[in-house]
Amino acid sequence: MNRDELLKIGIAFHGHKCPAMPLGLRAGLAAMEKLGSQRAGNRELYVISDTGKRHAMSCFLDGLQVATGCTYGKFNIEKRYHDKIGFTLIDRKQKKAVRVTMKPEFQAKALQSEFVKQRRSGVPATEVPAEIIDPLVKRVWTLPIEEMFDVGEPFDYEMTEPKSVFRTEQCSRCGALVFEKGARLHDGKPVCQECWPHHE
Repeated sequence: MNRDELLKIGIAFHGHKCPAMPLGLRAGLAAMEKLGSQRAGNRELYVISDTGKRHAMSCFLDGLQVATGCTYGKFNIEKRYHDKIGFTLIDRKQKKAVRVTMKPEFQAKALQSEFVKQRRSGVPATEVPAEIIDPLVKRVWTLPIEEMFDVGEPFDYEMTEPKSVFRTEQCSRCGALVFEKGARLHDGKPVCQECWPHHE
C-alpha cells in the first residue's frame, strides 16, 4: 500500500485524527527501512516500546502497530511503560534490531502545539477543530525523518520464538474455558484467575 493509504488506515484504526499516531507510522516505517524488513504478517518482527499510557503521545503506539504489523493480538509487541517515545524493532529472521527515539527538541516543541493545549484543557481529540489538527498531521507526515527521530544502526539481536498455547482447562467454579497457562489449581481442580482469589 502507498503512504496515503497507510495514513488513512492508521486514522481509521486509531479512531481519530491526531499528530502522534502518524508519528508512530513514520517511525515504524523508518525502522523497517533501516533493517530492510517487510511488515509482519505473522511474528517476523517484534517491537519493544517505551511508551506508557494516558500521556500526551500514547497514540504513537497505534501508528507503530499499523506500520510494522506488530500487534497485541499476535503478541509481537510489548510495552515497557517507561513513558518515553522510543522503541526497538527486532527482525527475528535476520537476528537484527534497530533502536528509534524521538528527538527531545522535536518532542518538546510538539508538546507546545495548539492541539496539545486544547487536549490539556479537556477538549476530546475528536472535537479539536480540523484547522488545528490537519496542518500538524501534514507536517509530521512530510517532515524529514531525521528532524523528528534518531534512527540507530542495526545491531545483532537474537530472539527465540515463543510457543502458542492451544490447550484449555475448564474452571471448576465459573465454567469458563481458560488456556492452561492461566489456570490455577484449588483442591486439585482447575480454576481461572478471576475465581482463584475468591476461594475459601
